[in-house]
Amino acid sequence: MKNAGLAALFACAALILAPPSRAADRKIAVVAAENFYGDIARQIGGDRVAVVSIMNNPDQDPHLFETTPGIVRQIAGAQIAVLNGADYDHWMERLLSAAPQPNREVIVAADLVHKRAGDNPHLWYDPATMPAVAKAIAGALSAADVMHQSDYAARLATFLASLKPLNDKIAAIRGKYAGTAVTASEPVFGYMAGALGMKMRNENFQLSIMNDTEPSARDVAGFEQDLKDHKVRVMFYNKQAYSKIVQHLVELARAGRIPVVGVTETVPPDLSYQDWMLDQLGDTEKALAGPSS
Repeated sequence: MKNAGLAALFACAALILAPPSRAADRKIAVVAAENFYGDIARQIGGDRVAVVSIMNNPDQDPHLFETTPGIVRQIAGAQIAVLNGADYDHWMERLLSAAPQPNREVIVAADLVHKRAGDNPHLWYDPATMPAVAKAIAGALSAADVMHQSDYAARLATFLASLKPLNDKIAAIRGKYAGTAVTASEPVFGYMAGALGMKMRNENFQLSIMNDTEPSARDVAGFEQDLKDHKVRVMFYNKQAYSKIVQHLVELARAGRIPVVGVTETVPPDLSYQDWMLDQLGDTEKALAGPSS
């Protein structure tokens, strides 16, 4: 992600380090780097929290995200901050460091699931991530608002129970299609594909696209050959980052009647995290059941 003008934003942050003001309803200020983490915070916090999600535009390429003075102010005022980590949202880590608050709780998803820079950073597609994040958010809210601990515990239980349809769908697809070869433009859906038991191909190509580097001619040719020879059942692509080479491969897949499934890096408007995941799993199941020749 680009960080043009980050030094200037740090200077801006230095001017707004006063303790965050508390509204009359005394809601806990939560800032999430990505809107799926913000959605979980809302589900756990209910009307006791005021949540701001920084990355929330479904039409924006997350790799081109840039911070602004307004974002700096939102982060500086947060009592609880939630971010992905694993070098996905390093801009958030830097801004939090530039605007420290002694009582702020910072929740890093990567730390909770033992991931680090260099690992696939799209952690929210790993079924193990959101339960861990939800528990951490509930713990942070309970520490900040002891009087309502039981409310947060109850909402956490509700959230964890709401993941059953998602886990059931994963198990059903895995039971029917485990071992199926698939491919992708970049590793956005990688953890979920692994949970489904899929065999992912063209991973070197995916890393090049994710890191905004030119894939090698060999990797491109291998991807094209997989599509032409129907060595994969489905192709996944990131709908928010669509380069010419990815467009070419999507068109090649469709021309060969290989189903193409678009996935995203932010939750679409008016959907919960659970519904977003279920929608994409439904698209995946339909694609796997479709003709590949």
